[in-house]
Amino acid sequence: MNFKHRDVISIKDFTKEEIEYILEYAKRMIPYATGEKHTTLLKQQILATLFFEPSTRTRLSFESAMHRLGGNVIGFAEPSGTSQKKGESLADTIRMADSYSDAIVIRHPQEGAARLAAEFSEAPIVNAGDGAGQHPTQCLLDLFTIQTEKKNIKGKNVILLGDLKYGRTVHSLAYALALFKANLTLVSPETLKMPKEVIQECKEFGVEPVSTTNLEKAIKEADVLYATRIQKERFPDAEEYNRVVGSYKVSLALLQQAKEDLIVMHPLPRVVEIDPDVDKTNHAVYFTQAFNGLPVRMALLSLILGGKIL
Repeated sequence: MNFKHRDVISIKDFTKEEIEYILEYAKRMIPYATGEKHTTLLKQQILATLFFEPSTRTRLSFESAMHRLGGNVIGFAEPSGTSQKKGESLADTIRMADSYSDAIVIRHPQEGAARLAAEFSEAPIVNAGDGAGQHPTQCLLDLFTIQTEKKNIKGKNVILLGDLKYGRTVHSLAYALALFKANLTLVSPETLKMPKEVIQECKEFGVEPVSTTNLEKAIKEADVLYATRIQKERFPDAEEYNRVVGSYKVSLALLQQAKEDLIVMHPLPRVVEIDPDVDKTNHAVYFTQAFNGLPVRMALLSLILGGKIL
């Protein structure tokens, strides 16, 4: 399969076979991600990381991925120190980064910003999150985690919990899970339900998501619980946020009702939605999930930058 110079804007841009190829290649990246093995696969290649929004895991894992592959990184962690403060347009910022790098990773608060960036860049654009839109590389590492932990995705009962309206991670993941024929249960406050267009896309793959507000009932048959935080920064109204924050909490008491092999995932950062006591249980895989971003992003970068397959 040829991924060279491909933009990574949405998980929808990839076929199921292409996603499976990336996940399989990511497995081969694990010893390089841990430092057990070393490579100069992307020597003399430069990655630009343009983060117009805060990030810890996504930014650091992309930068670490590029360094682990022998490449270099330029960029910024927030726009206040850039010419954006002087009124420079996003298009011009992208044109400049394109001049200085071989690929560009962008996170931006505006939905559609990554696709716009692709119009002004010869170098491939990787979407690291655009507002409440898409987060394709998070989706890939989430699929990788489920596949690694549960051996298969097809037929697994997956709960998507929390902010399903504004949570870009669950928008990408719901689509991908339906593509892989998982069973979906959507648990959220009434005001934070999954957008209708995402549910419709799932139905087109033959998957009928079940929507509910009752986590206690849903968790009994779940194989995967994917929790998300209520995204305060996306709310147009602070009062609306205050009404729903803390609606659900994954606790030891809740997990007593779950299967012994249930895995609990979270894209992080968490706030109040997972009790820290859960960290000590076998259910918790969210820190492993965060690490998985490294081999997955290493695989993706090496494929789009044309590195020799390891």
